[in-house]
Amino acid sequence: MKTFSPKPADIDRQWFVVDAQDQILGRLATQIAHRLRGKHKPEFAPHMDNGDFIVVVNCEKIRVTGTKLQDKFYYRHSGWVGGLKAVSLEKMLAEKPEEVLRKAVRGMLPKNRLGRAMLKKLKIYVGAEHPHTAQAPKPLSF
Repeated sequence: MKTFSPKPADIDRQWFVVDAQDQILGRLATQIAHRLRGKHKPEFAPHMDNGDFIVVVNCEKIRVTGTKLQDKFYYRHSGWVGGLKAVSLEKMLAEKPEEVLRKAVRGMLPKNRLGRAMLKKLKIYVGAEHPHTAQAPKPLSF
């Protein structure tokens, strides 16, 4: 029996729309990362990007459990001495709610050019409207 290795022509990408209203951040991010990676398909190969396109709407209405709103911080460093910046999850949800979900999904994808290509297939929008109606995305619920 020979091992099947998918070719780029074998890839069938679908478009899905996910409503993030009242969804828990981490649980939603794992399902999205699973779909972006293509692990739900029988022809999954770890060296290829054969996942689907995911459009997320209402990302500002996402939920977290416990006291994460005050306790969870996002860190970045400028490279200078004392240049560590910290932003709480509560402030990040108020200013840029789409970045909260994007960072959560990004942490679950491969840390190489393949993971960056997979992340480009994730489209996140504040509100219920999105500009991808021409692709006829199917509703997806988790």
